[in-house]
Amino acid sequence: MVQRDAVELAFNKLSNWGRWGSGDQIGTLNNIKPEHIVAAARLVRRGKVFALGAPLSWPLQSTPGGLRWNPIHTFMLDGGDVHAGLRRGAVQYTDDAISMPLQCSTHWDSLCHQFNNGRMYNGAEVKNFGSRGAARNGIEHTASKMVGRGILLDVARYKGVACLEDGYAITNDELDGCAAAQGVSIGQGDFVVLRTGYQERYLASGNWQGYSHGAAPGVDFENCYWLKEKDVAAIASDTYAVEVVPDSALTHDFPWHDVAIPAMGVTIGEMLYVRELAEDCALDQIYEFFFCASPLNLPGATGSPINPQAIK
Repeated sequence: MVQRDAVELAFNKLSNWGRWGSGDQIGTLNNIKPEHIVAAARLVRRGKVFALGAPLSWPLQSTPGGLRWNPIHTFMLDGGDVHAGLRRGAVQYTDDAISMPLQCSTHWDSLCHQFNNGRMYNGAEVKNFGSRGAARNGIEHTASKMVGRGILLDVARYKGVACLEDGYAITNDELDGCAAAQGVSIGQGDFVVLRTGYQERYLASGNWQGYSHGAAPGVDFENCYWLKEKDVAAIASDTYAVEVVPDSALTHDFPWHDVAIPAMGVTIGEMLYVRELAEDCALDQIYEFFFCASPLNLPGATGSPINPQAIK
């Protein structure tokens, strides 16, 4: 377990509070410059699109009885209603609705999602976050920011395994080694996407129980220093936490989150589906792509479901 003093040390040393002004609410997404987006657009050579959002029918939120549940898709009007004549006249249509927590499937964590000792990113006061949503750092501030150069770091393939072991901590040296082996470098404003193979293991077994809780592979706590050094825009993974969740964890303790979100202002993506993208990257040996993952424009929200696009 990471000691609290290590978290506080990193929080103070890596803090981006005030770096982009006292009113900033998007954190490291400020690292994306217009020229980065133009350069990312030039990465599209084949026009091949990979959807990185998991189907909402997958029960990724496998914690029955918890505060989160899997998407519930219901139809107020379906084909049977039309056939039965419930919708008469020229206009015949269907309607449906969905009920879901914003973080139960592929999603971004916004900068108001995680606090550290009551501290929100850039000094925002948590007491202003009430039942009507966050007064600052809501996901809506990122609605036009989630586009740029994406890089897949296929750590599982780099390590020669189908899936990293639960509780496996990915070091900064391994991330750099993986990037070097793939022939890419991480630069300012990049969106880093990690593949651990974790989600694919559950998909292959057909049993999702435990996917969103318990031990999982992910980045080691030291990764927050790596993020600062690289000046990335955001980081995402195929796991439910991005950071490692050790086997020895008696409770859900997410020290990397405690620094990355409230101190550094890093938007975090979780539960991305990357299998097909990874297979294509392994074939053509091109691990960079145009990336777009706009969130819902929902004021005050702590996160948003997304269907990211990687275009090569």
